Amino acid sequence: MPTYRLHYFPESGNSYKLALMLTLCGQTFEPVWTDFSGGETRTPEWRRTVNEMGEIPVLEEDGVRLTQTAPILLKLAEQYGRFGGEDSREKFEVMRWLFWDNHKLTGYMAAYRYYRTFTPSPDPHVQAHFRRRLDDFLGILEQHLRRFPFAIGDRPTVADFSMIAYLSYPSDETGYDFAASHPAINAWLLRVASLSGWRSAYDLLPGKRLTHYA
Repeated sequence: MPTYRLHYFPESGNSYKLALMLTLCGQTFEPVWTDFSGGETRTPEWRRTVNEMGEIPVLEEDGVRLTQTAPILLKLAEQYGRFGGEDSREKFEVMRWLFWDNHKLTGYMAAYRYYRTFTPSPDPHVQAHFRRRLDDFLGILEQHLRRFPFAIGDRPTVADFSMIAYLSYPSDETGYDFAASHPAINAWLLRVASLSGWRSAYDLLPGKRLTHYA
């Protein structure tokens, strides 16, 4: 079996995506906490030795460093034969939602949550812009999940794990009460959380936490 080391920080939803996928596939990993708020990922040494792109997470598989969350999720799905598409249509749908999530949902929720909760004086105009965009994207997802229990249909895939990650953090961080504002999304989050072996982000990702300003 492969040996995994995950470079992360606890508030990173992208780190949570990989930690959750590994856990649901029955794999363990060595957690490698990274001082993101202290600028560790921006140092020349870290970028030379860990990830030239300067991003978290990084997954080491038997010493080989893998970066960019979406392709890692797809690799793990293929490797373990779980949570991937089973035919060409499903594989296309998984990719479609992964790309949408990275460009729209995760991209904006990660920024919105970080500025809202983990910065001391966020610009209210920037926050309002992010919130408007997020409301639009969440509305798209809400309508989709009124018709389907999971992203591509009747079963969970890595597309779900990618999209739920940042939405799964506490409401005092995200600024959303999904049970009240987006009931279909809330029901979907609960369906994913009912999967055998599921654990929350802060259960899977220990270590020093960012200062909470919100």
